[in-house]
Amino acid sequence: MNIVLFSENETVIPSSDERAVHIRNVLHMKEGDSFRAGIINGEIGMARIVSDTEKGMQIEFTGETDGSSLYPLSLVVAQVRPICMRRILREAVSIGVGRMILPVSDLGEKSYLSASLYRDGEYKDILLDGAMQSGHTGVTDTSLAASVEEAISLLPDSGRRILLDNTLSAVSLSSMRLKGESVVLAIGPERGWSDRERKLFISAGFEPALLGSRILRTETAVPAASAIALSLMGYI
Repeated sequence: MNIVLFSENETVIPSSDERAVHIRNVLHMKEGDSFRAGIINGEIGMARIVSDTEKGMQIEFTGETDGSSLYPLSLVVAQVRPICMRRILREAVSIGVGRMILPVSDLGEKSYLSASLYRDGEYKDILLDGAMQSGHTGVTDTSLAASVEEAISLLPDSGRRILLDNTLSAVSLSSMRLKGESVVLAIGPERGWSDRERKLFISAGFEPALLGSRILRTETAVPAASAIALSLMGYI
């Protein structure tokens, strides 16, 4: 963790919470000490440990500056194995992706959507962990979708739409001019998008682009494509 995040009304951290464990065992903080903290999707500042008992750690937060900003980059990422999606979620938040929509694809496993990752809300903890890694408070807005059609319907009307696909003849993502644009990237599953889905994306205004000649795992393509797009957009 490079910052410890709390919800807006949270003043006591249970002793067993990983944040409390981190503050005690990694930061080596005790009563009266202060550490870098923030409110989820809010201010960054300093938190002081008022008391630390078996019941929990009471903290007092003082905000200093807004740390919630994320980049105008949205991702449509097809559902993949939960173990891979955990990495994708964490890395996307860390790099500052503003929004993610996670549809079930034609060639993907339909059961992924009902995995415990989503059913038990674990994905929210992973998103929070990614934000704490980044040192900022912004947590990527993340939605699930039953299909590509639903994912497209959730997108804003404005912005540059790019379909990453190595089947369609396309230009390289790195050669595109994206300065000052808001961007949506569509990244497929391990087996790629179906022909039906490709047609849906194209009809919805997506431009096909290549991330290179190699076939990448989705968990590799997401951070690679995000970094390239954000560089072209002028943010990193």
